[in-house]
Amino acid sequence: MEKRIEDLNLEDDFLFSRVMSDEEICRIVLEKILNISIKQIVLPEQQKTIDLLLDSKGVRLDIYVNDDVGTIYNCEMQRGKRGQLPKRSRYYQGNIDLDSISKGEPYTSLRRSYIIFICTFDPFTEGRHIYTFQNTCLESPGLLLGDEATKLFFNTKGTIDDIDEEMKEFLTYIENTTDTFARQAKSSLVKKLHQRVIDVKQSKEMEAEYMTLLQRDRENIEQGIEQGIEQGIEQGIEQGIEQGIEQGERKMAALSELLLDQKRTDDLKRAIRDTAYREQLYKQFNIL
Repeated sequence: MEKRIEDLNLEDDFLFSRVMSDEEICRIVLEKILNISIKQIVLPEQQKTIDLLLDSKGVRLDIYVNDDVGTIYNCEMQRGKRGQLPKRSRYYQGNIDLDSISKGEPYTSLRRSYIIFICTFDPFTEGRHIYTFQNTCLESPGLLLGDEATKLFFNTKGTIDDIDEEMKEFLTYIENTTDTFARQAKSSLVKKLHQRVIDVKQSKEMEAEYMTLLQRDRENIEQGIEQGIEQGIEQGIEQGIEQGIEQGERKMAALSELLLDQKRTDDLKRAIRDTAYREQLYKQFNIL
């Protein structure tokens, strides 16, 4: 069942990315979960997509920001099972590195990076709230490779007493983003986060954007299935679904951007509900 925007928790990608798009909120969250001091967060990019090669698998990153000294932070929310999470972090790291260095630059130009997964499950089944990985020498575990790449996996279901109370409240709040929890929370971090959550949920523009994404997802599924069936088993239903999804995303994204730029939120809401009106707008704006 689809959620209303007011029912979202921080574990939901939409709310998480919009809350973290606030520079100050993003800074204090990263400071807390990494236990470091960050002077300033710069150039936040929501849902950054890295496509390095035409025939490669692109990477779509939830939160991708730099700080004032060039450190890269990628923060992702994960609600599924462990699956390919370790290798996904490896793939993300490779793409981020390639995206951040120009051809011909020395390897010393690669910047310090943190890949952060906040999981609503225990990815390594040891009961820890946090798992931190850096490259070390097998023969001498205390010897770090020094490549300045760190991967962290946070677990909202942790049971070990390995983090402080404020961090525990933050991880609990991820899945229980409610007024009731925020009121009884002792953590100033949770209270600051919740004020930003309220602002996002009460924003008419955010509501319109969220509704657009829901409609896009519905369209993608419908178009993908239809095109997969039309193309037949020979060409591959999966390929047809992917092509349908790409076309649906492109058209709806283009229309949404145009209407939001023109502050036509009412037209956008109508387009989400009314297929005929949406097709009319596609023609009006020459979105093919």
